[in-house]
Amino acid sequence: MSDKRFLIFDLGASSGRSIVASVSDDRFTMVETYRFDNGPVLAIDTLYWDALRLFSEVKQGLLASLGRFGSVESLAIDTWGCDFALLDSHGRLIGNPVTYRDVKRHERGAELHKIMPEEELFSLAGAPLDRIMSIYQLFSFQYDGATEYERASHFLMIPDLLNYMLTGEMANEFTNATMSLLVNQQNRTWESRIIDRFGFDRSWFGELLEAGTTLGSVEPRVSADLGIEPVRVVLPATHDTASAVAGIPVSGQITPGSWAFISMGTWCICGAETSAPVISEATRLAGFGNEGGAEGKNLLVRNLVGLWIIQECRARWQKDMHREISWSEIVDAATKASPFRSYIDVDDPRFSMAQSDMAAVVQDFCRETRQSVPESIGEIARCVYESLAMKFRGTLLSLEELTGVPIEILHLVGGGIQNKLLCEWAANAAGIPVIAGPTETTSVGNLIFQMKNAGVVSSVAEGRDMCRRSFELDHYEPAGSDRWRAEFVRYRDVVRMKDG
Repeated sequence: MSDKRFLIFDLGASSGRSIVASVSDDRFTMVETYRFDNGPVLAIDTLYWDALRLFSEVKQGLLASLGRFGSVESLAIDTWGCDFALLDSHGRLIGNPVTYRDVKRHERGAELHKIMPEEELFSLAGAPLDRIMSIYQLFSFQYDGATEYERASHFLMIPDLLNYMLTGEMANEFTNATMSLLVNQQNRTWESRIIDRFGFDRSWFGELLEAGTTLGSVEPRVSADLGIEPVRVVLPATHDTASAVAGIPVSGQITPGSWAFISMGTWCICGAETSAPVISEATRLAGFGNEGGAEGKNLLVRNLVGLWIIQECRARWQKDMHREISWSEIVDAATKASPFRSYIDVDDPRFSMAQSDMAAVVQDFCRETRQSVPESIGEIARCVYESLAMKFRGTLLSLEELTGVPIEILHLVGGGIQNKLLCEWAANAAGIPVIAGPTETTSVGNLIFQMKNAGVVSSVAEGRDMCRRSFELDHYEPAGSDRWRAEFVRYRDVVRMKDG
């Protein structure tokens, strides 16, 4: 077939970019065309997203992409989850969206759960009960009598808002909507029992559309402003996690449900793709939740502190030593350090917070749990990496218990896969083969939904096949698993000791 090009917008909480994917025959290539910084803006005492600047950056990415490649079949936007905008009855934005990082909006959680207890909310929504989820912020607006709430007529998640600004079409995409805790994931509709309990207006919440739907085209005013022809706008899985999972190059030969994934970065998302939400008290107590997947699938996930710990350690080491310390130096030192001397529990709240000296926090944890205290860079790094691998094993075992399906393959994606040592230890700890790559599965997933919309592929599975042909993947076979399995018992004892 002749080349087809698709424009991908992938916006994260710290940066965004546009990518043009060129599809030819049975594979594709990707080229980044524009990149920009993102981050919350502190004004008075509130952290906002600068929505108008984000829209302006999207337009610049559109111009840069068309200027380089001439034309594209369509464009699609994915972003982070949880955050939303409120619009008035005229469709005008009521102030800038507040970010999930604004902790003031988390403080009404106790009052919210007096109205609907955690157990009931989870039974209806099934999503993780993290305080960053949209319902907590929306409730705080209501509780405080905020102007945004009083004037609101429409509720749009961040990618919905950007799509509305591009096309003039107002709609809610399913996967990102599940991050609101206002959606019934079993019937894939807004959950009226939650909305009504809190007195939110049902009319605010538009039709839930599935990934792969054509939303419309870049509206004439935007096209005229940019001097371009209209471009078709398609909905991917607009929540970046859902797009990332869709982009994982899973073989069609693998039994459904028998593979798991870990997106490795500053934070790690560990989970499995299931045919339906897994909503039970055991799920909630295990720290898992359900997030919307595409093509009728569900994502059973747990969020873990990931490479943040070692990143913070490195920052302090560089400050103390007045020099740059490369990641290869840290990994090499960890490799040479003695194995299995000490562990930390990455779920301990102290490791998710900014610390002036994270290495000292690691040492304090080991001291409190009566373990050998790591001293050198290599010892501390090895402690962190081995602890992460053990946490991966424990999380995968919990997944198996919740789904009743043994996990045979672990897919690792995200920037963290560049740490080949951690990938190797993840395989050893889990005792199953690991496939690592690509790093950019979110963009791949976004592309797959555009290709499906254009008839280039018929399904996510077919898109995943194309992904496997388009990227070099690393394979890791487990080694020394008996030792890792034995050490896991000691690791769990350490965690239990910390818990008292």
